[in-house]
Amino acid sequence: MVEEQLSDSERSVLVARIKTLMAQQNAVLVAHYYTSAELQDLAEETGGCVSDSLEMARFGHAHAATTLIVAGVKFMGETAKILNPEKRVLMPDLEANCSLDLACPAEPFSAFCDQHPARVVVVYANTSAAVKARADWVVTSGTAVKIVAHLHAQGKKILWAPDKYLGDYVQKTTGADMLLWQGSCVVHEAFKADALAKMKLAHPDAAVLVHPESPAAVIALADVVGSTTQLINAARTLPNPRFIVATDNGIFHKMQAVAPGKRFLEAPTAGVGATCKSCAHCPWMAMNSLRKLAQVLETGANEILLPEPTRSRAVHSIQRMLDFAAQQQVKPSVGGND
Repeated sequence: MVEEQLSDSERSVLVARIKTLMAQQNAVLVAHYYTSAELQDLAEETGGCVSDSLEMARFGHAHAATTLIVAGVKFMGETAKILNPEKRVLMPDLEANCSLDLACPAEPFSAFCDQHPARVVVVYANTSAAVKARADWVVTSGTAVKIVAHLHAQGKKILWAPDKYLGDYVQKTTGADMLLWQGSCVVHEAFKADALAKMKLAHPDAAVLVHPESPAAVIALADVVGSTTQLINAARTLPNPRFIVATDNGIFHKMQAVAPGKRFLEAPTAGVGATCKSCAHCPWMAMNSLRKLAQVLETGANEILLPEPTRSRAVHSIQRMLDFAAQQQVKPSVGGND
């Protein structure tokens, strides 16, 4: 899946139409770091935000707009609706999903939880509203280690879902007893440690930035392991002239904006039979487009609707994280498709 290609005139007409419709409908656009540069720029130009999935939802909650347009993947729209039940939440494409969400269906996950009733259920933000409703805690890549360490200190055993690589990283970092659901991100799972090691040798002045949804062998080569927001901050603050980045390449737009004098290289995903050196872009994120955004505003289609009590149950597990983050002064930044 490749983002739409527009001429300058087509883009100008679409952007002008979108801005008019947004003003008429008291709407604000929130876009994830992994969406196209055009959508990210439009969000910022119109008073919206470009961020991780939870901050997108929190921004929408604080904003006076009555309609939230969420450019990202479906669980992000659901998270926005969970935290903003009184607002209309629209998405450019409801088929834009997430491999982690798809790998953790609510019914088998709930049955898995029932088999291990003594464990605290901790789920990553990249899950459906129904899975969040079954959880005791929702975490993000920015809060996962601290929250699991907190639970571990209380003697709690953890049932974790859905990302096995992030779960493994958290388990090794905290020493907690964790039972892991076996999901993975199609983008981050593809990074190759052998090729990354060779790339490091070819660019000795580069710092390696890795999202913890990546395999352990890739994480072991990192100078910085962190969420999308944490990786962007590292790109801005570290003195290195270049960076090898192991996450979705949509993040490069923001990295280049905050560190314009630096060079960013995609971590390799190439293996036997590969057709590209790095294929690090989520196919579902690529489904978002200016044209689809205009259509949604014109028709009111693709609204996120959540049943009760699913929404009200899910908000409790998210609120636990928000309260913990506020107490610990931890920014709950979401990585991955987040």
